[in-house]
Amino acid sequence: MAVVSIAFVDDHPVLLGGLAHIFSDMPGFKVLGTGRCASDIVEVSATMHPDILLLDLNMPGDVFAAIHHSREVAPQTKVIVFTASAAIDHAVKAFEAGAIGYVLKGSTDEELMQAIETVLAGETFITPSFASKVISALRTSAMPRSAPQAVRLSVREDQIVRLLLLGRTNKEIAHRLQISEKTVKHYMTLLMQKLHARNRVEVVLAAQELGGFAAEKASGRKGSGLLN
Repeated sequence: MAVVSIAFVDDHPVLLGGLAHIFSDMPGFKVLGTGRCASDIVEVSATMHPDILLLDLNMPGDVFAAIHHSREVAPQTKVIVFTASAAIDHAVKAFEAGAIGYVLKGSTDEELMQAIETVLAGETFITPSFASKVISALRTSAMPRSAPQAVRLSVREDQIVRLLLLGRTNKEIAHRLQISEKTVKHYMTLLMQKLHARNRVEVVLAAQELGGFAAEKASGRKGSGLLN
């Protein structure tokens, strides 16, 4: 199994040192470095290119702008916000800036590890107790998407949309539809293009507006029955 490189940016020295120490001793991880302010987010991303960048929001500087800039200089780095801030607008701004994970600091160790595994698989993670509020806020935010009624999905895309609406991961979708994860990722790319979505969260939001029955609406036939 490949070693996952990780870096941390947080202005709390004790927490920062604790995270670095824990992951340094954890098999399968390599800690590349740490930072303590918004500007360090960009520097760490540009110079170290970690697989995972775990960062707080409450730091000196414009953290949201730094997240956006870090995605430009290190697009392969997965940004996870690890913060005590349960402000919905903070979560929305973080996702719009380019983060693909949002974990509250009151979460368990298992939840943090699940977040890392999820984003490494190319999927979005939000602390479950917080997720519904964030999804609702994202749904009403001004994210550029094509009008749902103008979108026509294939039968397979519709099947995947239905499973996305149930919160299934790519692996679970692949198992349910008896296709490979690579094929699921291919269809996810097509869905993002059709729905003008920038990530998995926006695909889910657009799918919710479609009602999860896009192909059925387009063709006037009954559903596939996969989820019935």
